[in-house]
Amino acid sequence: MHLMFHLSDISKSYGPLFAVAHTTLDIPAGRTTALIGPSGCGKSTLLRLMNGLIAPDTGSVTFDGEAVTAANASSLRRRMGYVIQQGGLFPHMTARQNISVMARHTGWTAADTESRLQVLADLTRFPLDALARYPAELSGGQRQRVSLMRALMLDPDALLLDEPLGALDPMVRFDLQTELADIFKTLGKTVVLVTHDLFEAAHFASDIVLLRDGAVEQRASMDVLLSAPASTFVKKFVGAQRGLNGARGLNGEPGL
Repeated sequence: MHLMFHLSDISKSYGPLFAVAHTTLDIPAGRTTALIGPSGCGKSTLLRLMNGLIAPDTGSVTFDGEAVTAANASSLRRRMGYVIQQGGLFPHMTARQNISVMARHTGWTAADTESRLQVLADLTRFPLDALARYPAELSGGQRQRVSLMRALMLDPDALLLDEPLGALDPMVRFDLQTELADIFKTLGKTVVLVTHDLFEAAHFASDIVLLRDGAVEQRASMDVLLSAPASTFVKKFVGAQRGLNGARGLNGEPGL
């Protein structure tokens, strides 16, 4: 099995608190892996360690067979699309300018940039006439599509998404869940998705990594998490998620 990421015994602390504690994690290429867990469990920190935005205190991170270091992190990040919480769009730039910012930075021609924009707009069902609008003039769903297109602009090998749908209202979120799942399937890229919603994780991925206090508590499919929780914590976490979702079940089906 080809690995896109290999995290070996990594730790990251802030003062006396460990955000990630001696964690080893493999991310297979060409599949979607969901990272889930309570607030402060290390989900977002793991993404930033993967793309080299922060360095581990101990251990190592490998991307597609190459160690991620301070010297090469910037160049390797061009092969990783990254969508942060609430999109992170530049408010003074139009949608077109936001999407193409890295293409301009890396010296793409105007023709190549426009061609890629057309492909991405079609992929994400984004209206071409909205490319001239600023983020404040877009709906929440449109802003998330712009963020996704920006992350995909350089046709990266991996896509890292940190709570990409967390700020959306439930109806928009439901529609985008379906569209994103289709996009991931179409692209066939390595996707690592952070979410706090177990049912959303299961919608996107059969490989779910449940974290607790900066370490992996259990890695399994949704079915296994439900039927064979590895610890009392897993059982309580799954039970709380089922309670929060009420009558809503996996993929919109009746509650479990």
